[in-house]
Amino acid sequence: MKRKLFSAMLSAFALLLLMGAAADIDPAYALVAEEESPVSQETELETEAQLPDELPELEDLGNPIPETLPEAVGESKLLINGEPAPEGISRSVQKGTTYVALDVLAQQLEPAAQISWDGSTITVVTDKLTMTAKVGQLYVVANGRYLYVPEAVQLTQAGQAAVPLRAAAEAFGAEVGYATDTGVATVTSGSGAILSGDEYYNQDDLFWLSRVIYRESGNQSLEGQMAVGNVVLNRVADPAFPDSVEGVLAQKNQFSTYKSGVLRKTEPSEASIIAAKLVLDGGVVKETRGALFFDCNSNSWAARNKQLIATFGDHNFYG
Repeated sequence: MKRKLFSAMLSAFALLLLMGAAADIDPAYALVAEEESPVSQETELETEAQLPDELPELEDLGNPIPETLPEAVGESKLLINGEPAPEGISRSVQKGTTYVALDVLAQQLEPAAQISWDGSTITVVTDKLTMTAKVGQLYVVANGRYLYVPEAVQLTQAGQAAVPLRAAAEAFGAEVGYATDTGVATVTSGSGAILSGDEYYNQDDLFWLSRVIYRESGNQSLEGQMAVGNVVLNRVADPAFPDSVEGVLAQKNQFSTYKSGVLRKTEPSEASIIAAKLVLDGGVVKETRGALFFDCNSNSWAARNKQLIATFGDHNFYG
């Protein structure tokens, strides 16, 4: 009986010693033991990520793949008839306007185009189009149409004539598009040429507009003359004024040279005719956009009653 009691006491003492030893395990050893298990689990999770049981549907991600990715056209992000534009197109942006080398774009849109370049002026000729652009000039001419280039025709570092992409595409009767989701600009061939000036310009409007531009601003810069032409066309478009160029000029107390007959007898300069064609073709001088009145007299009715928009050249323009 005593032996059994002693054995039981000895077993209990041994158990107490073991429990104390477990409590005194080296903390560093315990830390290593804790880190070993997650490493094994992490390896297991990586394997699961590489080989999932079932791939999620793309729609569930909320990011469906676009039909055309920006990477598909490289850095240029410009497609011409569905193909990436060649590097030689020298695409650049001037004050928010995209410029391209005219010779390269012309060859892409019409491979048979005849192109001549004298270092200053480029001429492009196809069976439907004759187009010229001179470096530094504020317009390009296409089939007798005058298309405004506010930042002028540029000269690239490669020695090419660069023009706004939209102006060049318009000359070729092509369409320009831009996808905001992909950042890709596109040019798509159309009719092959812009409608000629003889067909496009209303000759009566051109007659009167070129003459009033010359009489009112013939001594101004090309854009100064355009700004005066813009005022006349702004009135034509405004329901408060007559709906034709001649009607605006004939309005009471407005253009005295019309009533006196002087305007009809006036011979406009070449620059005034060009300015008239530029504004008839949609060219707008941004500094005076929206103006309905102009003068060169600080004591005029417009100066006293209308909001000054800008002073451009020798004229003040009012809204």
